[in-house]
Amino acid sequence: MIKKLDWLVIKSFIGPLILTFFIVLFVFVLQFLWMYVDDLAGKGLELDVLAELIFQFSLGFVPHALPLAILLAALMTFGNMGENFELTAVKSSGISLQRLMRPLIVFIALLSIASFFFSNNVVPYANRKARTLMYDIQMKRPELNIQAGTFYNGIEGFSIKIGKKDPITNKLEKILIYDHRDSEGNKSLVMADSGYMNMTPDESGLIFTLYNGHAYNDIKEKGRSIRNKKYPFRSDEFSKQTLVIELSGFDLERSDLSLFKSNQTMQNMSQLQYFVDSLGKRLNRRQNNYIEEYTSSRIYSRRNYNRNKEKQDTAETEYLFFDADSIYRSLKPTQQQMVITNSLNQARSGLQYIKEKSSISYSEYKHILKFEAEWHRKITLAVACLIFFFIGAPLGAIIRRGGLGTPVVIAVLFFVIWYVLTLFGEKVAKEGIAPVPLGMWESTVILMGVGIFLTYKATTDSAIMNKETYTHFLRRVGKKFRLVKSKRANENSHCN
Repeated sequence: MIKKLDWLVIKSFIGPLILTFFIVLFVFVLQFLWMYVDDLAGKGLELDVLAELIFQFSLGFVPHALPLAILLAALMTFGNMGENFELTAVKSSGISLQRLMRPLIVFIALLSIASFFFSNNVVPYANRKARTLMYDIQMKRPELNIQAGTFYNGIEGFSIKIGKKDPITNKLEKILIYDHRDSEGNKSLVMADSGYMNMTPDESGLIFTLYNGHAYNDIKEKGRSIRNKKYPFRSDEFSKQTLVIELSGFDLERSDLSLFKSNQTMQNMSQLQYFVDSLGKRLNRRQNNYIEEYTSSRIYSRRNYNRNKEKQDTAETEYLFFDADSIYRSLKPTQQQMVITNSLNQARSGLQYIKEKSSISYSEYKHILKFEAEWHRKITLAVACLIFFFIGAPLGAIIRRGGLGTPVVIAVLFFVIWYVLTLFGEKVAKEGIAPVPLGMWESTVILMGVGIFLTYKATTDSAIMNKETYTHFLRRVGKKFRLVKSKRANENSHCN
């Protein structure tokens, strides 16, 4: 009987888990497409390239989507059981909620272990492939990335600046085009008040149709020395001119996967630990070098006043101590002022040196913290699967509502709380405000307490989700407040 019940619970859970997992994963993929739609649109990508990109990014989303899917599935499973009075029947048979959750606890524990190995071994490789492919796509047809207000050097041999760009009509204003194909500096310039930018029919070139502008070209002189050069140039004025720029690298070129291998999201735990150790040793060496450089510089000068005193067996050094105040008072006023000025200058120089090196060391230290935070993230994401189950299962038993209505609202609420706490903890950890383990495990510890509380309340059949519980509590508080108020009024009347 018990084994059949265990299999019934597992079967009831697996269906919603698969459904919610792919729904959540689809939402993450849509978010990714929304973020990178500008980089993907108009690039003429083939379907297999786009499918590969989405697939690789989807693999990276799996460890993040799984906890939310488990939370939703647990809410739906136990909510359906409560709504259909199955929980009531099970409890009346002497089976507790913890015993009913036991097979799912084992299943979620195995799923958490699988999530950890997936996050540690598969996700880094998938992130590397996805990021490299995304970089190659961004480098394809770079002319589409020309933005207003800045110089764009993505097209080889040209530097282009656009003052204003109308995204609807594609009209450009205040156009500057420097031709550097001769590698001789800014010797060719085209300026125009307005114009349009279009691709050639075969998409092998870029056509600029320019209006109301000037073209300047320096003329190369021959046989003249630098002293006798006249620097002639040619200036042309035009009302309309067409400039065609040939584009190279139109086809998608695949880069090597080692391009982003040093990024912390593309490494497993052993690689992350290696980087943490090596970067930590490098930081210690540099700090020691900073100390040696500072103490040996003129900023930090220290002289040992000594005299050698020879003895029969050994030669000892006897240090002479002196009173700095008495020496300073013995100086002339001009010499005293010079000593103060030199001391202040050395103090300022030393403070500036310390600030500069401290800033460099702090930047390197924060870089190390990123690797440490990523090391802990791989564990916390796996543990989050168990935490969300211990929140979803008892909460579903309490609210006794199935389907995708109420469970989705509650699941999204808890996921947002977890996400905000995770971002906050990650921020303080990466900035060095708090220890990395404390910051990365903060959300896990807080939600673990919530899960324990909800499990206890569900076991004791607490009606924490029943509005009558809170209205009754408010009535009692209001009644007590009125009694206290009337008692004070009676005491005041007796006093009068």
